[in-house]
Amino acid sequence: MTRDRIYLFDTTLRDGAQTPGIDFSLEDKLQIIAMLERLGVDYIEGGYPGANPLDTALFSKKRTAKAKLTAFGMTKRAGRSLSNDPGLAATLEAEADAVCLVAKSWDFHVRVALGTTNEENLVSITQSVEAVVAKGREAMIDCEHFFDGYKANPDYAIACAKAAYDAGARWVVLCDTNGGTLPGEVREIVTAVAQHVPGDHLGIHTHDDTGHAIANSLAAVEAGVRQVQGTLNGIGERCGNANLVSLIPTLMLKDAYAARFETGVSEKQLAQVSNVSHTFDELLNRAPNRQAPYVGQSAFATKAGIHASAIAKDPTTYEHVDPSAVGNARRLLVSDQAGKSNLLVELDRLGIQVAKDDPRLASLLETVKEREAEGWAYEAADASFALLARRRLGQLPRFFDVQSFRVMVERRHNAVGELITVSEAVVKVDVDGELLMSVGEGNGPVNALDMALRKDLGRYQRFIEDLELTDYKVRILDGGTGATTRVLIESRDSDGTRWTTVGVSSNIVDASFQALIDSVTYKLLRDGAAPAEEAAA
Repeated sequence: MTRDRIYLFDTTLRDGAQTPGIDFSLEDKLQIIAMLERLGVDYIEGGYPGANPLDTALFSKKRTAKAKLTAFGMTKRAGRSLSNDPGLAATLEAEADAVCLVAKSWDFHVRVALGTTNEENLVSITQSVEAVVAKGREAMIDCEHFFDGYKANPDYAIACAKAAYDAGARWVVLCDTNGGTLPGEVREIVTAVAQHVPGDHLGIHTHDDTGHAIANSLAAVEAGVRQVQGTLNGIGERCGNANLVSLIPTLMLKDAYAARFETGVSEKQLAQVSNVSHTFDELLNRAPNRQAPYVGQSAFATKAGIHASAIAKDPTTYEHVDPSAVGNARRLLVSDQAGKSNLLVELDRLGIQVAKDDPRLASLLETVKEREAEGWAYEAADASFALLARRRLGQLPRFFDVQSFRVMVERRHNAVGELITVSEAVVKVDVDGELLMSVGEGNGPVNALDMALRKDLGRYQRFIEDLELTDYKVRILDGGTGATTRVLIESRDSDGTRWTTVGVSSNIVDASFQALIDSVTYKLLRDGAAPAEEAAA
């Protein structure tokens, strides 16, 4: 059976750029375009040429290899001729494969925002689309506020969509601009619009203000649209846009859609989706969402021992798709609820070789459960678990030994009379029999310890030059100022690899230092640093 083609339109660089706290540079945009090309989307909306120097520079020459680079703009302003609208002119002159123009389709906005008549707005839509077609570009119209407009005045909303289609628009995109429409409404309205504009010329653009952006996009596909718009990791103004990172796997891996539709994304490209999602988060300097569908670190993670046993026999018992299809991996978490199945699978994932009947496994499992009862959390700190497992199995090399550490926190007035707090740490480390002492200053005791520990690690220094701490979490486990404290530290290096370590103590500084030592040790182990004994020999 012939499947209908679904076209994927990415608006990360335009609509996604409206996310609070996100400000793309030209280099950022070029990197994101490369990520999207790896993923295989059909259209990449690069921005609004003429609106700012950055977007104008992006369109100074064609920047995509396969995807259609799309310029964004507005339809002709009411009361002006095509030749007397500089905004539209800049969009039309951009070096782009396609042009997407936003048009009002809610009569309330036509009156209030544009200050014109319904008829003049239809003329602007028609003439603007015709101008794009005359330039030899693929024309699209984003019908802004379409669903709210349809609810208020269905005849006019449809008239806007039909005016664009009749003028030659390849795509008429129905926008849930306020993000308040629900899936049942989307399905009903798209079905009605498809009686006037063919579904293979309709697109959907949804926002996530009710948490239904993906559901609304899928409902629109079911009702007939054949272009889906969204962003990487669902970024966008307010609550974000439809998340293409979740939509693409659903369209390709779920039978309800895969049997009826095809995309331009190959299986090989789909397997890149986890990497693209995480790389994009790295570019934004934020931690990936562990519980993100398909691509999150916890998306295929199982904690309960009975579940792990079933997964070891047949993964489909608790997995809705094969993790490898989206470039992810199965994780059976090691915790106080874990059984031997969890332990064996996690050790295998970490590359730790051990026989199934090795008597040390029972001892390791008991140690994990005892430590978790004391407050350790290895399910969230796989790097510390890897070190613990290797230590118990006799597979952990010795790199360095911390002889002592000391931290001083002083609150005083500086030379200009300002009240400041200064932290200073001293760490003594034995490397190959040589005692190294380092002093570090920081904006807190943990930062000072981190600076001191990594200031001079002898011959291991080159391995930790690119190590940095990206997150620091503290949890008080049993109340009071003298309570047991758990510290989780997330680290990363220049490759973008992240790992988490844990420390537990009644002293928050001591717990932090335990996690710091594990972080450095794990980095040395992962990068293949020679153990102290080998170097001495």
